[in-house]
Amino acid sequence: MLFYPEAVVTRRILGDGGNNSPVRRFSSFNSFTISLASPTNHSNVLQFNPCEYAFIADQRTFNVSDLQLSTQPFSRITQEFIKSDVVIEWVAREETCEEAQSNSNSFCGSNTNSSYSENGNEYRCVCKDGFTGNPYLPQGCQDIDECKEANKYPCQGSCKNIIGSYTCKCPIGMRGDGKSGCQGFRVTAIAAVVGAVLLTMIIAMLILIMYKRRRKETNFFRNGGMLLKHQRVRIFTEAELVKATKNYDESQLLGEGGFGYVYKGILADGTQIAVKKAKDISKAQINQEYQQEIGIVSQVNHKNVVKILGLCLETKVPLLVYEFISNGTLFQHIHHKKPQALANWKNRLRVAEETALALNYLHSLADPPIIHGDVKTSNILLDDTYTAKVSDFGASVLISPGDSDMASKIKGTFGYLDPEYLMTGCLTEKSDVYSFGVVLVELLTGEKPNFMARSGEKSNVIQYFISSIESHDLDQLVCFGVANEDEMEEIEAFAEIAKQCLCSSGAKRPTMKEVADEFGRLRKLNERSRWNHDKKSEEETEHLLGESSYDSIHVENLNQHDIYSLEMDLYPAYSI
Repeated sequence: MLFYPEAVVTRRILGDGGNNSPVRRFSSFNSFTISLASPTNHSNVLQFNPCEYAFIADQRTFNVSDLQLSTQPFSRITQEFIKSDVVIEWVAREETCEEAQSNSNSFCGSNTNSSYSENGNEYRCVCKDGFTGNPYLPQGCQDIDECKEANKYPCQGSCKNIIGSYTCKCPIGMRGDGKSGCQGFRVTAIAAVVGAVLLTMIIAMLILIMYKRRRKETNFFRNGGMLLKHQRVRIFTEAELVKATKNYDESQLLGEGGFGYVYKGILADGTQIAVKKAKDISKAQINQEYQQEIGIVSQVNHKNVVKILGLCLETKVPLLVYEFISNGTLFQHIHHKKPQALANWKNRLRVAEETALALNYLHSLADPPIIHGDVKTSNILLDDTYTAKVSDFGASVLISPGDSDMASKIKGTFGYLDPEYLMTGCLTEKSDVYSFGVVLVELLTGEKPNFMARSGEKSNVIQYFISSIESHDLDQLVCFGVANEDEMEEIEAFAEIAKQCLCSSGAKRPTMKEVADEFGRLRKLNERSRWNHDKKSEEETEHLLGESSYDSIHVENLNQHDIYSLEMDLYPAYSI
């Protein structure tokens, strides 16, 4: 038998027989060998019991006569080894743990601790908690994967091994450390959590819906909904217009004015609309301007005025819904597009007359009369037949009965504003007349009210226009082709009307009714001139062909009234 590394032999002095008996320490040794043998060869003996055993005893107290040879080292009756007053205690080295930790030649390997023997200051090596192996080998002890040994390291949840230990988390919805157990029922807990979350979401959605509904109702009443819902205009919901304009997508933007943006939209029934949405400016200012515009456009009904289809009162600032005008603005046709619609004098004269009729309606026939306040080419739209329609009443005012003018904050567009209005602050019907005169100049010259001359300096087209009339150089300003002398005479008459509209004194300007009447007269002259021109061409053709192209109509026998009636039949699209 070999003992290693060291053995310390101690003897307990018999006292009360307990563990607290005093201990006597004897010298230590590194090895101890016991050899047992029989001096006689018993190979020939049929029955031989090789019973022997060895034990360590204190020779000073051991009495061999007390030893019974029949005594067995293990009692079959008590199932215990026979006790001796001598024990062997193993230690790594005869030094303290502190000395072992400071000694580089310690017997203990990695992941180990040193511990004192029971009967002295010598130390032994043991593996740290969570490690296993031989602590005396150089590689020491290795980490135990507790998650793989569930029978020794219990975990009722999610197990995760860590160096020297492990963690255990209970399932969701259960409580506890997982090692000693988890409490609660998982499904019930999850259902409770999910139920609480759903309930919270439902409550939040209901609150949001109620808030939005309350906000819409507040906006509706504040924007005059109770009054306007009895008018002839349609009341749209906010959701309808959001869907129609694709949530006011940039691709739907038609343009912008001084008070808002205009978006194209398509309603569920396929109707095309234009939605006017306010800019982000003062709410008080916006509400005042929009309420004013609503009051004006809701009572307007004229073929040359853009028609309002309805409005939305659920937003902070009402949304105005107009009919969609497909061919853009007069400004775009004059300055940006190829002037196909304005390629000849006839169409320009027609657009001017239709605009004059619209303004005359606002001034004379609307009840109460309306001053537009921002007449310009970008506020005159052209539909799919190139019919002119006046739009944008953001700067308009209503004239109360008996009032000849209306004091107002200066509004409008520079270049079109009446100089008298700028000086006095009083917006009148004659202010619209002046602005319309600028539009007429723009139609004739193709120039903006303030344009850049070839020299690079800004020039005033109005002054240049009036100067050209007085010097009889008007033909140098016309931006389109003139068919004949008759058309040039009509253009000169047209220019004279524009000059009168641009008079610095409002009192000397004509009314829109007078202007519209003059344009009506010019249109008839233009149609008669074209009819005579066509008749002359036909007579020449008849002379060349030797036969009449009008067998059933003898123009020379018609009186003036018949001629006018014939003109109306030949040109119904331009009749008044």
